[in-house]
Amino acid sequence: MLLSLDTREVGRVTIVRCNGRIVAGGESDSLRSHVTWLLRDRRDIVLHLGEVGFIDSSGLGTMVRALTTIRHARGDLKLCNVPEFVRKVLEMSRLTTVFDSHESEEKAVAAFYRPGARAETPAPIGRSVLCLDSNVDVLAYVRELLRGAGYDVQSSSRVSDALLLMRVSRFDVLLVGPGMAVSAASPPAFKDACARLPVIELGSEFSTSPAGEAGVQLLETIEKRVNLNPTAQPKVSTTRRD
Repeated sequence: MLLSLDTREVGRVTIVRCNGRIVAGGESDSLRSHVTWLLRDRRDIVLHLGEVGFIDSSGLGTMVRALTTIRHARGDLKLCNVPEFVRKVLEMSRLTTVFDSHESEEKAVAAFYRPGARAETPAPIGRSVLCLDSNVDVLAYVRELLRGAGYDVQSSSRVSDALLLMRVSRFDVLLVGPGMAVSAASPPAFKDACARLPVIELGSEFSTSPAGEAGVQLLETIEKRVNLNPTAQPKVSTTRRD
């Protein structure tokens, strides 16, 4: 079975879900190339191994090299959902002290957020914003816009991952894309989490508005919302272009 790599971002952490065999040849080359590609702008990486059916010596060596490469880039690599046969291989190879393994994605992500953990960038000193939007291009733009304005920004395209981030970190504002705000159909845990912080909803026209104008208006909205009454119960507002 060929190795497939399903990648998603959860805040500052990138989760790579491996499915198949990590063996000599194209599979090992694929994993190594993927890690190198991620290191263009990502540093904290989790390998989800729950769907790996076999790993040979070359594949294990590829994982070791990936760990070394990431740490040389001032990042870190963690493993999660490690199958029993892989755990035994790590024990036999005396690599259990080399790899930081966790039983779930949530615990692996949480490990990156613990005080003193390696961080891909210096901790910002501004307010913390969590962005939730299914449009990854909008997420990329909003992340850079807010970081440039001094905000500490984490992002996700899934409600479940946003919940994970809210469990492992504290946020001052939740910024949500169209259709992702709290509703009757939202999971109870998401409703409870959103009730504890201000929520700002991006209008459906945000993605097609002139970037400069939309960005300025969003920054103004966030600043007013955070500084006016940061402890008040939130009311959902929509960023609109008049």
